[in-house]
This record gives sequence, C-alpha cells and structure tokens, in this order.
Amino acid sequence: MAKRSISKGVIKDIAIVAIAVIVIWLGLQAAFGTQNPFYVVASGSMIPALEVYDIIVIQGHEPFEAIQVGDIIVFDRPSDHNRVIVHRVESILSEDPLTVRTQGDANPSWIRGTDYPITEEEYIGKVQYIIPQVGYITQILKPPMNYIIIAVVIGVMIIKQFTNKKKDVEDIVSKETLKELSDIGKIEADSEYSEDIKKSEITENKINDLDDSKKESKTDKKNN
Repeated sequence: MAKRSISKGVIKDIAIVAIAVIVIWLGLQAAFGTQNPFYVVASGSMIPALEVYDIIVIQGHEPFEAIQVGDIIVFDRPSDHNRVIVHRVESILSEDPLTVRTQGDANPSWIRGTDYPITEEEYIGKVQYIIPQVGYITQILKPPMNYIIIAVVIGVMIIKQFTNKKKDVEDIVSKETLKELSDIGKIEADSEYSEDIKKSEITENKINDLDDSKKESKTDKKNN
C-alpha cells in the first residue's frame, strides 16, 4: 500500500514538472514568435559580438521587411537549409523581393550559399538578447550526463516521497502512543485516588467508633 502511494506521488510530481515545462515553452514560443527562441552560438564567426557558448534569444515577431544593415539575424543556410546560421546583415541585395547578404564579424568575407541569398524563406528571426556563456550547460546536458541528471532528479523525488510517508507514519504512531500513555496515567491516578478515599473513610469510621465507645463508658461510670 505504501509503495503504491509513493509511486503515485512520484508520478504526480513528474507530471506537474512536465506540464509546467510544456506550458512555459509554449508561452515562450508565443511571446517570441518562433518555434525555438533560443540558440547556442557554436562557432567563433561572430566574435567579438558573440562568443562561443553564448545563448541568443530570437525575436520572430520582427518582420523580415524591417531588417536593416547591421542587424544580427538567424536564418537557415540558403544552400541546403540543414544548418542554422547567425550572422550580421552586410548589405541589401534586392528590395523586391527583399534579399540580403550577411557576413560573420570575424570572417574576412562573405560566403556564397551561406551568407547569401537570404530571403524571407530562410529568415528565422532577429537577435534580441544575448546571454553570455550560459551555453556551457548544454555541454553538461549531453548524453549520458543528461540521463544521469534525470535519474538523480527522479531518485530525489522517490526519496522525498518515502521520507514524507515515513514521517507521517511516525507522527501517527507517536500520537497514539502518547494518548495511550496519557490514558494509563489517568487510570493509575484514579485508582490511587480511590484507594486514598477508601483509606480515609475507614480511618474516619474507626475514629467515630472510638468516640462513641468512650462516651458510653463515661455514661456507665456516672450511673454507677
């Protein structure tokens, strides 16, 4: 029975955490207007503006038409769309349709197929915030370390549930024990009190009998 309640408690905690993460993630997607608002800088092409392992926060609500030279944008590589690039807009190649060319701050020149042609189709969003060096955490969370961390978290939840359950049982037992001891004390006190009353009653009766006998003997002497 205890095992069932512990497992239910653990499942409940995991479900609450999972739901909270999903809700927060969906809220961030809605707020920033992109499927993934966070990216970790993986190369040094944008040094010194962006260092490796910086986290960038993307604003997808910024329309592509509003992009200007000097903005740092995130986009899919135009040659194959299989890699996400973060570079600075170097020039606007065409207004209709809008086409831009980018270049990494640390790169000597732009690269065809990577830096241009960038259209609205490749555009993901504009860099709005930079969180320095927090991306190191992603290295820690790579397999198998992420699985170890998850196992430890679940283990802590199980121990917490078991400890709380054990504490509740101990509290119940201690309360019942104290109640029983209290009742025993009352019974002992009552019995002692009863015995004292009986003893005092017997003593009073003996004294009364002695007084009566003395009175009778005095009366007899006078009559004689």
